[in-house]
Amino acid sequence: MDKIKDGWFSEINALWPGQAMSLQVEEILFHEKSKFQDVIVFKSKTYGNVLVLDGVIQCTERDEFSYQEMLALIPLNSHPKPRKVLIIGGGDGGILREVIKHPDVEQVDQCEIDQMVIDVSKKYLPEMAESFSSPKLNLLVGDGFEFMKKHQGQYDVIITDSSDPVGPASTLFQKSYYELMKTALKPDGILACQGECLWLHLELIKGMLAFCRSLFPVSDYAFTTIPTYPSGQIGFVLCSKNPDTMFSTPVRELSTEDVAQMKLKYYNSDIHRAAFILPEFARKVLKTDTVENGNADQTHNGTN
Repeated sequence: MDKIKDGWFSEINALWPGQAMSLQVEEILFHEKSKFQDVIVFKSKTYGNVLVLDGVIQCTERDEFSYQEMLALIPLNSHPKPRKVLIIGGGDGGILREVIKHPDVEQVDQCEIDQMVIDVSKKYLPEMAESFSSPKLNLLVGDGFEFMKKHQGQYDVIITDSSDPVGPASTLFQKSYYELMKTALKPDGILACQGECLWLHLELIKGMLAFCRSLFPVSDYAFTTIPTYPSGQIGFVLCSKNPDTMFSTPVRELSTEDVAQMKLKYYNSDIHRAAFILPEFARKVLKTDTVENGNADQTHNGTN
């Protein structure tokens, strides 16, 4: 609550030193500490209701769709038949909402460690949390690590919707976590994880892609724009056990009618392809390493 002063919330954090995102607050709707983190929901003047965990904005009603649609639909539309999906995190319900839109998805298992996040999202972010009532969903409130250890080789797609690499989410950015996801995937499985910001965390992303390339025949980085995330951009690390996967070329192309029927506001097949085209400063760091490692033909980056 010390980050709300004079009617403004400011997102001040050591992960983005020297800068802060601020939103004008109309009303504080909820504030409690869960077993794992500090949880705040407030009504903002221009972005609707806002969910904040440990002082960091997780989503706002106005712009959440750009993140949810891209993190869910890039991996799903890169897999030829994604029947069974695992979501780690995602307690606001946004990723789930997008996953169940895919016609091939038959079952979704979701592990969220914090029941409070689910509860406040149902109350204050109903358009995101509406899909918790889906018959396709098996929801587990608990540790995603332990769940995956018990469900080896079962998933076509695993999506990790995590907060930044501090606190309870820090382990989700480590090689051991990707090794565990690999064992939980089917032989042709795909994973997608929140992959941080090019403007702020380029070295972190470089390190993540390096260990991903040691584990998977195909790996890549895509990104989306979103005003209320640090620097207005967030990325996704994608990996596949299938060496023929080409992330930058969707297997499933959406027609204009498909986009309308799915009520998409950001994702379409053109933006899927474009998401892999990196600005030059990032391409030199993330894509050149691929060439030096001898994996240029395997990662199918679509930018060289």
